[in-house]
Amino acid sequence: MAAKPELQEQINRLPHQPGVYRYFDEEGIIYVGKAVDLRKRVSSYFTKQDHNKKTQQLVKNIKRIEFTIVNSESDAFLLENNLIKQYQPKYNILLKDGKTYPYLLLTKERFPRLIPTRNKQPGDGQYFGPYANQGGLNVLLELIRALYPLRTCTYNLSPENVEAGKFKVCLEYHIGNCKGPCENKEDEAAYNQYIQQIRQILNGDLRLPKQYFREKMTAAAQEMQYELAHQFKQKLDKLDAFQAKSTIVSDTLTNIDVFSIASNEKAAFVNYFKVMNGSIILTQNLELTKKLDESDGEILAPLIMQLRQEYESEAKEILTNVPVGDLPLPGVAVTQPQIGDKRKLLELSIKNVLYLRKEKESMNEKSKDVNEVRIMEQIKKDLRLKELPKHIECFDNSNFQGDNPVSAMVCFRNARPSKKDYRHYHVKTVVGPNDFDTMYEVVTRRYRRLVDEGASLPQLVIVDGGKGQLSMAVKALKDLNLWGQIPVIGIAKRLEEIYVPNDPLPLYIDKKSESLRLFQRMRDEVHRFGITFHRNTRDAATLKTELT
Repeated sequence: MAAKPELQEQINRLPHQPGVYRYFDEEGIIYVGKAVDLRKRVSSYFTKQDHNKKTQQLVKNIKRIEFTIVNSESDAFLLENNLIKQYQPKYNILLKDGKTYPYLLLTKERFPRLIPTRNKQPGDGQYFGPYANQGGLNVLLELIRALYPLRTCTYNLSPENVEAGKFKVCLEYHIGNCKGPCENKEDEAAYNQYIQQIRQILNGDLRLPKQYFREKMTAAAQEMQYELAHQFKQKLDKLDAFQAKSTIVSDTLTNIDVFSIASNEKAAFVNYFKVMNGSIILTQNLELTKKLDESDGEILAPLIMQLRQEYESEAKEILTNVPVGDLPLPGVAVTQPQIGDKRKLLELSIKNVLYLRKEKESMNEKSKDVNEVRIMEQIKKDLRLKELPKHIECFDNSNFQGDNPVSAMVCFRNARPSKKDYRHYHVKTVVGPNDFDTMYEVVTRRYRRLVDEGASLPQLVIVDGGKGQLSMAVKALKDLNLWGQIPVIGIAKRLEEIYVPNDPLPLYIDKKSESLRLFQRMRDEVHRFGITFHRNTRDAATLKTELT
C-alpha cells in the first residue's frame, strides 16, 4: 500500500537512526513503535504486501507521523513502552497477528507470582504492559527472576494448606530459584518486600531496588560475608546493565521538564520531554514563526509556561539549553546542566530539536526550489521564451544632475540573487545626464566582456526603463551580433509596464503574476545596488575635491 504524497514527504524526512515513531489519525495517537532505523521501519508499513488485516487498517488510518530520536535500540525499547503505557494507543493493543500484546501479571494471591499473559482478566491481579514484543517482555522477566526468588508453582498457598503440609518443595527450591514458601520456608513479609520492588521495576523506577541491594551489599560486607556481598553486587550490576545508562529511564532523575530550542532567522524550533519517576513519558516538537528579533530565551520562557500548563506538569526542576530568566514558578529550579545524567537528557532533547530544524530548513529549500522552477516556467510562458530563464540580468543607471554617472547590474540565477555576479560601472563615454546612451554603453561593455571570456550568456536581460532604454539595449546587442541570442525587455517605473522589442504597446502581465513580482524585485534590487554605488562614488569625489 503506497503512502499518500503528504505521508511520503514525512517518511522521507525520517532519519536513519534509532528512535520511536508515532502514528496519528484525526483524533490522536493510534500506534507507537520502535525502530533501529526509523526511516526503514516506517517505510516498511507502506511497501510490504503481506500485512494482516489489522495492520492494513492501521496504515489506512495514518494521517500524520511524529518521531523521537534516541541513542540506542534499548533506549528505543524503553521509550516505546513508556509511551504505550502513557497513551494506550488502540492499535498497540489490537495488533500482533490477531492477538493482544503480552502483559506481565502480578497475581493477586498469597506469595504472588509474576507470569506473562495475553489474556487480561479483571480481578486476577495487577497487569503491567502491554509490551511491544515478547522478546522485550522476556528480558524483563528474566531480570526479575535473576534478582528475586519468586515461586513459579500454581499451588494455593493459603496458611491452612501450608500448615497442613499439602505441598513439597520442587527443583526450583533445590537450585536456589525459590525459597520454598510451599513448606513455610519463606518469610511472607520479606517476599512482599520483593514484590514491592518488582512493582517499582515494572513501572520503570529502579531506585528502590537498587537502594535495597546496595544496602544489603554494604551490610554483608560489614559483617565480612563477602560471598553474599558479591551476590548482591552482581544483582546491582544486572540492574545497571538493564538500565544500560539509558537516557530514557534513569534512577538518578525524578520529575523533570526538559526544553531545548534552536532557531534561524525566520523560525524557532522547540523540543519538550516530560519526565516522571526518571522515565520520559511525553515528547513534543514545535515550530514557531518569529515575529520580532527575540532571543531564544525570550521565545522559550512563555512556551515553558504554556506547555507545563497544557500537559499538567508539576515538576520542580526544568532543564533548558539557554537561559530563560526568572519564571513565575515558585519553588521550581531552572538550570542548564553541563555534566551528568541531566546533561545527557538535555543533549538528547537538543539532538531532536537540531534534527527538526535541519529537516524544516531542508523542506523550505526544496519548497523554494519548486517555487523557483514554477516562477521561471511562468516567465517563460508570459514572455514566450524558447528556454527556461535560469540566468537573468537587470540594468539600471544612476546620476545626480549629470555628475558621477554610474550603472549597475544584478544577476539572478534560478530566480534567486547571485550577488557574486553583481557588477557596477563607471560610465566612460557619456557626458551629462543621458540615460539612453548610458544604457547602450554598459550593455555593450557587459556582453562584449562575456563574449571575450567565453562565458555563458543570460537567458533574459531586463533594463530599468521604457521604450527608449529598451531600444538602446537592443542596439547594443545588435552591434555585438548577439541580437536573437538574448531576449531583452524593459520595465517602466511609473505604471510597472513591461515592454518588448518591436511592439509600441506594453505587454499585459497579470499584476498578481509571479513573473511581474520577480521583475519588480530585480528592478528594486538593481536600483538599491546602483544608488549605493553612486552615493559612495559621489562621496569619494567630494572628499577628493575638498582635499585638493
